[in-house]
Amino acid sequence: MTTTQKLRSWLGSQWGRLRQAVRARTARVPQQRPPDALPAPVLACATVVIPALNEAARIAQVVRHALADPATAEVIVVDDSSIDDTVVLAREAGAVVITSTMLGKGASMRDGLHAARCDLVVYLDGDLSGLREHIVTDLCWPLVQGEADFVKACFGRGGGRVTELTAKPMIKVFFPELARFAQPLGGMIAARAGLLSALHFEDGYGVDIGLLLDAHRAGARLAEVDIGSLEHDSQPLLDLTVMANEVSRVIYARARAAGRLHVEQIAAMYETQRQATATLDYSLTRRRGRTRLVLLDMDGTVTPDRYVVELARATGREAQLAKWLDSTDDDTSRGAHIAGLFKFVHRRQFEQVARTLAIRAGVVSCVNQLRRAGFMVGLVSDSYFIAAEILRRRIFADFALAHTLQFDGDVCNGELRLNEAFMPLDATSGGPPGKQHVVQRFRLDPAEPRLEEIWAVGDNANDLPMLQEADRAFVIDPKAPNLVHDADAQRIDSFEALEALIEDRPDGAETQGQ
Repeated sequence: MTTTQKLRSWLGSQWGRLRQAVRARTARVPQQRPPDALPAPVLACATVVIPALNEAARIAQVVRHALADPATAEVIVVDDSSIDDTVVLAREAGAVVITSTMLGKGASMRDGLHAARCDLVVYLDGDLSGLREHIVTDLCWPLVQGEADFVKACFGRGGGRVTELTAKPMIKVFFPELARFAQPLGGMIAARAGLLSALHFEDGYGVDIGLLLDAHRAGARLAEVDIGSLEHDSQPLLDLTVMANEVSRVIYARARAAGRLHVEQIAAMYETQRQATATLDYSLTRRRGRTRLVLLDMDGTVTPDRYVVELARATGREAQLAKWLDSTDDDTSRGAHIAGLFKFVHRRQFEQVARTLAIRAGVVSCVNQLRRAGFMVGLVSDSYFIAAEILRRRIFADFALAHTLQFDGDVCNGELRLNEAFMPLDATSGGPPGKQHVVQRFRLDPAEPRLEEIWAVGDNANDLPMLQEADRAFVIDPKAPNLVHDADAQRIDSFEALEALIEDRPDGAETQGQ
């Protein structure tokens, strides 16, 4: 037997022992709660957290059902800036309602955990129906009995398309000891607050599978409880595509962290898929029947400060950046040189600056009111999509369009790719890229109903072509002296002033999104 064969044999035996040990620890099904047994430790022991975005149809029903459970001490609804009556109905049903710090289920789950007063935390979805009695008690039972630290719910219907076609096959490959879980993507979870506080909450669709895998890797005892049958609202096919990509990314990342993945090409593949959400085609899928559009410039408009300046400050590149900011090169060449300054900067640094960048007062409220009035709201930027997407979610807008930086293994390689949405419609015209072409491309969207009106908000000379192309233009804190006149725009002193100009004419407001 060669050395390589011996090594493979030894690794195989070690992996087999590991699997047997883990299965012995997790395979035992926790004792089901006796039908009429509700011992004192189960009574009013749990905080129920319900992340919600436009769940007016069912939120009151879910809140009342949770409050009727003897194990429930409080219900917290974490609202993602809903534009329907979710907040009012949740409060009327008896829930405490807080606003999420950021768009996305993971952020809402994390915010609910921080607000919880109980040691046991139960997560429920806001779109459930057909719930049987004592679901909260059933989920808490293995925790109270000391049989588990982390509990997932399974229910009557089979797993969805992403569960069956993406999650389960990948779990069988990378985490076979967890293959017994019928619905690993399910959002109904019960766990101790201390354990949850030590886990990482993904921002998007991968949060539920990420928590399961992280709890497992932390050594927590896992259980799955059958809660009968119920109904969920189904997701549109395009959302399922994004969900599948995100779930795959999370499983790959956890497998790599566990030493079970060594194929770097996979990370590169999912970097490409992640950047697919920066395209105009993806943004157009978010319109969903709305006939009015607002485009908000990012730097200087939504954010008082420029992202690239703050990134340079955070990474010690201020002096190098100043040289290129004052350069007389064309915008494309200057942008490429500036991107090169951030070569070898880790993705987390880009994201951290975007998460902490100041935003103007009143932006979130204004975006919410625009969406309530039937507008689709987009954030457009000559900067980087990795930042624009985070800012988009911080202000609860529908989409972001910006240029993309390339990352190899989560480290920037300094290469900048211009977003095709910013390029001239006529490739032979030789004109420069710009936000005005975004306006033109939206106008050409053939989907019915057609767009009727486009607004644009900017602050500087580079926004001028976009403002001129829009049906109605607004300028806030202008950096160029003649911008208002040249753009034939209305000057506004704040986003509160823009909000006051919104006419309430809902025509297909979006009901789902991340």
